[in-house]
Amino acid sequence: MADRAEHAHPTTSRKVMVAVGGQEIDAETVRLACRMTDPHGGRLYGVHIIEVNRSLPLGAVLDDVVERGEKILDEVEKLAAASQLPVETELVQARDTGPALVDEAVEWGADLIVMGLPYKRRFGEFNLGKTVPYVLKNANCRVMLFREHREHREDAP
Repeated sequence: MADRAEHAHPTTSRKVMVAVGGQEIDAETVRLACRMTDPHGGRLYGVHIIEVNRSLPLGAVLDDVVERGEKILDEVEKLAAASQLPVETELVQARDTGPALVDEAVEWGADLIVMGLPYKRRFGEFNLGKTVPYVLKNANCRVMLFREHREHREDAP
């Protein structure tokens, strides 16, 4: 039993980064991230990544996409305020979401990354996409996935 206590992780973290993409699962994911943030001095960092097509310059200003991203981050700020947590938000333009999230977590010094995972099917099978496996493999901190509820009506005949 002593070994277990030595390896126990705290139930909250000081610096929690939450990735939001504009999906329905975002609000629940942010609430979970708020619960995972230490109420005594912890900080929340909301990140939205805009993937810029390789045919465009990385700094290309995509007004409608940036406006949508800012609205997504405004919602993160509202949810954090409701939990009485200090929050920073960042809109990042990058070629790929996974490497950008890992880089942001390192730069900010995150103890935990919280990501929502919409329940997606590809070719009839549940699919993680490319971002989640990249973050799980490359993040230097803990990662928590919050998978969306599977809709049972998909299974109905």
